[in-house]
Amino acid sequence: MARKFAEIAFTPAVKELQERYGSRQMYERFAETGATNDTITPEIAEFINQRDSFYLGTVNSNNWPYIQFRGGSRGFLKVLDEKTLGFADFAGNCQYISIGNLSENDRVFLFLMDYANRRRLKIWGRAKVVYDDQELMQQLSIPGYNAKVERVFIITVEAWDRNCPQHIPIRYSETEVAEMMAPLQARIKELEAQLNLGKSVE
Repeated sequence: MARKFAEIAFTPAVKELQERYGSRQMYERFAETGATNDTITPEIAEFINQRDSFYLGTVNSNNWPYIQFRGGSRGFLKVLDEKTLGFADFAGNCQYISIGNLSENDRVFLFLMDYANRRRLKIWGRAKVVYDDQELMQQLSIPGYNAKVERVFIITVEAWDRNCPQHIPIRYSETEVAEMMAPLQARIKELEAQLNLGKSVE
């Protein structure tokens, strides 16, 4: 079965360029023999659950793309089932560009980065904006974040793909740095306690 993302991304123009530059045969085999990649596997779900941000792409009625950064605590983009993602939307700058775009074209593209481990995930899907569904709003709310949920985004996954780590710079978030430093800080406190104990014995 063909990979779903290849059906979406490999347009005739893309295939023509692949043919011209010698990669078409490789990608043809790739599309024919690879996994479907249209459902969220446990491994992909774990990757999504560990992210604290992603980029959301939409297209407006003038055919111009729009990219928006979305951030929150880890796991704010939630896996609802093997075909569905969702996240809560809070008050922002009130431009409503992504929402406006989705009212005319429900296609979306999500780009998730794991800089610390040099991994990335691309997701193609269709999205809808849901208002006044208290159960969904509660399910997608962020614990400890007091802002009011105004609406939620529900994304049906059409395809996903992962890329090689080449050229991804290694970067760490504040949370990741704190996690790496925690054992070192604990060891420092342990050694300081031993030193203080030695001084008291003297």
